[in-house]
Amino acid sequence: MTAGLPPSADLFEEMLRAERGASDNTVQAYRRDLAHLAAFLAEEGASLDDAGPAALSGYLAALDRSGMAPRTAARRLSAMRQFYGFLHAEGRRADNPTATLEAPRRGRPLPKLLSEPEVDGLLQAAGDRPGPDGVRLVALMQLLYATGMRVSELVSLPLAAAVRDPRLILVRGKGGKERLVPLNRAAREAVQAWVEVRNRNPRLAASRFLFPSHSGAGHLTRHRFGQLLKDLAIRAGIDPPRVSPHVLRHAFATHLLNRGADLRSVQQMLGHADISTTQIYTHVLDERLRRLVEDHHPLAGRPAD
Repeated sequence: MTAGLPPSADLFEEMLRAERGASDNTVQAYRRDLAHLAAFLAEEGASLDDAGPAALSGYLAALDRSGMAPRTAARRLSAMRQFYGFLHAEGRRADNPTATLEAPRRGRPLPKLLSEPEVDGLLQAAGDRPGPDGVRLVALMQLLYATGMRVSELVSLPLAAAVRDPRLILVRGKGGKERLVPLNRAAREAVQAWVEVRNRNPRLAASRFLFPSHSGAGHLTRHRFGQLLKDLAIRAGIDPPRVSPHVLRHAFATHLLNRGADLRSVQQMLGHADISTTQIYTHVLDERLRRLVEDHHPLAGRPAD
């Protein structure tokens, strides 16, 4: 038995040889892949036999971050699927935790980012726009940057989501799942100012949406908000292709992490079902932790012996 592998791996090997006629090289490759997985799980406090989908998803994300060749990562995923499929078929597990796993998307670029001064410039440009449209635009921008909402979630917000508790906003995300996201003071004030303007207009006040419009859906469209955002970028002196609602969602997450937020809290506010999706931002955490060690570790700055 390979070090670190449970007896179930030996049974899996017997099946490979007896039922599939696997060669020695193939069997050893599977065992190496399972041993690598077992070592990762042990560090996470899990075991090979009992690991759940979240732990296995974390392993795949770790492979992705390590820069492993796509072919190698795909082989390891295949080994996982076959091993846990075997355990399930043999009645050694009630479920197959790999049933919903997907291979890491290799080569996925890091999110496009805007700096905090650039976002401040966009908010300033929104504040410079006069009249009710300017008040609405400030509310849209402050909400987007304060919550990291998807643009579809933002434009379709019902009025009720913003007036129940001014400290929080209720967001309905993918699959109808709801989440409460806290609002900072600037966002609260911007929303309140817009609600007051909105409610003075009888046509707007009759709508159930926070941001009503003449569109077929009855609320501001994603396309129209995208146009407004490009115009703001020009006014703020930022190249318009660098700015989009999704870029501001990335800015929300990145700036929070830069200022000390933990990944799990950011996951909840973004509405990600799995933290592995949020882990695209770990490059921010890695850099912050590196700076923390360099700046504050008691041995930082001391010459090596």
